[in-house]
Amino acid sequence: MKNLIYALVLASGLISSGQTAGVFLGEGENNGKKFLIGSDKSVDVVLDIAKQYSAQQPELMMANYSEEFAERASGWTANWLGSMESITMDPYMIVPVKMEGSDNTMVLTWSVEDRHSKNGSKEKLNLMEIFTLDQDQKVTAFAQWSNVMPESQFGKRSGGKFLGRGESEYSGRALVFSDRGEVEAIEQLVKDYNNRDGAACNAAFAEGAVFNTADGNQMVLSEDVWAPLFDSYEELKWEIYSITPVKIQNTDPESGVTVYGREKRVFKDGTVWEKELVEWFYFNLDGKISRVNQYTRDLVKK
Repeated sequence: MKNLIYALVLASGLISSGQTAGVFLGEGENNGKKFLIGSDKSVDVVLDIAKQYSAQQPELMMANYSEEFAERASGWTANWLGSMESITMDPYMIVPVKMEGSDNTMVLTWSVEDRHSKNGSKEKLNLMEIFTLDQDQKVTAFAQWSNVMPESQFGKRSGGKFLGRGESEYSGRALVFSDRGEVEAIEQLVKDYNNRDGAACNAAFAEGAVFNTADGNQMVLSEDVWAPLFDSYEELKWEIYSITPVKIQNTDPESGVTVYGREKRVFKDGTVWEKELVEWFYFNLDGKISRVNQYTRDLVKK
């Protein structure tokens, strides 16, 4: 897809519909084909789509779509626009191009989109979109790439700030989401914990992993620790509300996962321990948990 975009951008410099330039470098029968400028009719179609989109008129938008594409897009479009208090698509550059031997026109469109949702959130994006039009000037396909603008209230690639305990080379850096399987590892750990499977629980941790409990105690986890721990419980339930894996921007893959939940332990002597938990799981370079810091709060009294 990147090759296609590069080729289409090259085509934007054409000055007449008879001149070809650029090249398609993707696989298949179109490999090596060039591009030429399309007609202004296709530009008018995209401008009308932008107008009706900004006016939140999905029915009028669909008039620019082929019957098949409209059938696929109408429901989603109506729901999307209906969720907005206001939305504005403001194109600032439109370039129609055609591949040699094709009846279709690809309309490259750059625009700023300002979204104000009915739920109160605000998002502002710089968009690059490709509308594919058939020979009847009807949209048959659509693709979109986005760049979140500074004014947007969410969706950015990084945010927050790492301060650390004392100054370090990482102090002041932003945080980013991590995705090395941490969510799945935590979900599996919860399942194994509730099943009282000590061997499976231990497999999630690095050798010598440390658990710092909310009451200030520390234990080194091993398979020998899990068995007597589970033997003391009559009932056990760990319920998770959220899992948030993050890492410091521009560092190695080690990550920290904030897990918010609730746990109930009924001991064999009848004692009940039930609290809400916030726990920080540190994942090492091998994707194993090397340390856990635990914090608790009593349940709200009713």
